[in-house]
Amino acid sequence: MAKHTSDFLNVLDERGFIHQCSDFAGLDALASKKEIIAYVGYDCTAPSLHVGHLISIMMLHWLQQTGNSPIALMGGGTTRVGDPSGKDETRRILPIETIEANKNAIKGVFSQFLKFGNGRGDAMMLDNAEWLAPLNYIEFLRDVGKHFSVNRMLTMDSAKLRLERDQELSFIEFNYMLLQAYDFAEQAKRYGCNLQMGGSDQWGNIVTGIDLGRRMGTHQLYALTCPLLTTASGAKMGKTAAGAVWLNADQLSVYDYWQFWRNTEDGDVGRFLKLFTTMPLAEIAKLEVLQGAEINEAKKVLATEATALLHGREKAEAAARTAQETFEKGATSEGLPTVEIAAGELAAGLGVLAAFVKAGLVKSNGEARRQIAGLRVNDAAVTDEGAKLTPADLDGGVIKLSFGRKRHVLLKAV
Repeated sequence: MAKHTSDFLNVLDERGFIHQCSDFAGLDALASKKEIIAYVGYDCTAPSLHVGHLISIMMLHWLQQTGNSPIALMGGGTTRVGDPSGKDETRRILPIETIEANKNAIKGVFSQFLKFGNGRGDAMMLDNAEWLAPLNYIEFLRDVGKHFSVNRMLTMDSAKLRLERDQELSFIEFNYMLLQAYDFAEQAKRYGCNLQMGGSDQWGNIVTGIDLGRRMGTHQLYALTCPLLTTASGAKMGKTAAGAVWLNADQLSVYDYWQFWRNTEDGDVGRFLKLFTTMPLAEIAKLEVLQGAEINEAKKVLATEATALLHGREKAEAAARTAQETFEKGATSEGLPTVEIAAGELAAGLGVLAAFVKAGLVKSNGEARRQIAGLRVNDAAVTDEGAKLTPADLDGGVIKLSFGRKRHVLLKAV
């Protein structure tokens, strides 16, 4: 039996997206009338979002699929300040040119999940630099700052945790919650926005925005947060030994993205199918009960469906075929990630440890040395850390480097 009257909250509830809500009844009533205009903010600290952002992007996706209107807010303004939430140290302030380049690189991902346009229910993409950059500091303090209590701000997790650890919290970061709250109030006035969504670590900032909106005379605002995901083993979602799992293909190949989902822990398969694919729940229910070797088939479905959402069905299925050829048939597939090296470098002899660093399979020669038991060249184990790769190692114009059973890169001499 449905728990809510609206499709939006029922879908999010059934799929595991909901952590906290400021007013379920009020939000449910708005969603039932398809009158929610909700935003999620994304700061532009890197040239790609990562898989940790995906849960909130999927919330915007389901919001639109159930007849409501999503806003993807680019943090062209707030990125200049830095969000202290969940951070142990001050975030490096980026040049404005870098922020702009990052913002433009990030934008493309959203078109895979949302339909943009000017019609009812179409998604909007905004940039908070539009209203933050022109702010006059004195006027901002007078009109907005007067509504904030420093006593209350110090109780927020973003500030409290940093102070409890005796770690510096810069004045500029302390201002971040004012700016985020102001974002909410401005979008309410300009675009009729009535809901902010985000991770559970954003709860304090979001409800501060609700309070600011009330004080500044906006319509009623709402908060809805999703859980911060950890894997079944307790690891932070989206972090691997090789680093962040980026959403842009120029930061992480389609194949490696597919492989990330294929490597999901057994205990997470059902949960991730609900969160990161659009598969019907009845089909997911059949997959999540699989046990033993059969669970691998469910992981392949997860990998292909999650990759298809981001990169398209054709590329997802190509990645799945590459994996099958590589792992099940032992072939060197052209679909594997490829790193180009200068032919002259290979002719002079490229150190085998350095080759694995160039391929991005390890971060340093030292790590390669420590992991040498798991390194293979053209499927042959590396036994001599001083060995050099030469043109004689080329097989069909490439050298296949492998780290463990599931991570492979082709070196191509150019």
